[in-house]
Amino acid sequence: MLKNPHVAVLGVTGAVGQELLAILEERKFPFASLKMLASARSAGRDMQFMDRTYKIEEATPDSFKGIDLVFAGGSISKALASHAVKAGAVVVDNTSAFRMDPEVPLVIPEINPGDIAKHKGIIANPNCSTIIALVPLWPIHKVAKIKRIIAATYQAASGAGAKAMEELKLQTQDFLAGRPVKKEVLPHQIAFNVFSHNSKIGADGYNEEEVKMVKETKKIFHDDAIQITATCVRVPVLRAHSEALYVETEKPLSPDEARELLAKAPGVKVIDDREKNYFPMPLETTGQDDIWVGRLRVDPTVKNGLAMFVSGDQIRKGAATNAVQIAEILLKQQ
Repeated sequence: MLKNPHVAVLGVTGAVGQELLAILEERKFPFASLKMLASARSAGRDMQFMDRTYKIEEATPDSFKGIDLVFAGGSISKALASHAVKAGAVVVDNTSAFRMDPEVPLVIPEINPGDIAKHKGIIANPNCSTIIALVPLWPIHKVAKIKRIIAATYQAASGAGAKAMEELKLQTQDFLAGRPVKKEVLPHQIAFNVFSHNSKIGADGYNEEEVKMVKETKKIFHDDAIQITATCVRVPVLRAHSEALYVETEKPLSPDEARELLAKAPGVKVIDDREKNYFPMPLETTGQDDIWVGRLRVDPTVKNGLAMFVSGDQIRKGAATNAVQIAEILLKQQ
């Protein structure tokens, strides 16, 4: 790969694709050329980026000739990623298609950047809920070794895409105006409501989002012994996921010690003001790359228990920013 790679963004019209473009510009990511790819229904549209007009092209198996790096997302990624690799590109994939493939590194740069060098053409971006939980848990795991994690997530509408965000806005307007609320994107009313994450429920009663958190954590931490359980829920928030995390560690770690660790950790911001009852909120983590951590306290139900509340923008660090960070490391390895 070149130091100034020829780049393609696959799924460019989606919420993550749009955010990815913004982050490429913010971080001054180097590229020799940029190709914008999407499904047939978006092909032919013009898109402005960095004072230039780009024509969105339909993504096909032949779209990757001369491309060095692909940022992939959307439903078309699974079918086309292998064609990009065959054409000589490295794919940073933001879908769930390749995450648990043993041949594909699953990477959070603050945790396992060394895995990037093991790629065989595809590097997977973890699930947004996994990233938001693990960035602040990793410093604790390194020092005290986490044995068990219990997670409860409060996931924004944006996790289901730009159309779900729009549905939340429209439902809120209709509800307050006394009009019937329409459900077209999400299975239940999201305005003024909370419901179990809208992914398929397995025979064991866990939904796919919860299973992802379990499996991905083990892979990223390189620790199959760690015990994890999760409950994932949609809440009427436009953007940024929050999570209540309860961990049990092998070694004792006080809230003050954890706070000190996290204050120095990359990608983490401690917001933990008990006196003012001021802790992480999705309203404030929207547009931020750091994962905010607060409510640090002892969990007295286990020997070495620690509880916390975290919040992070799942479109940025939970998706687009993490992908760009992976690509930045990839370029440095050349």
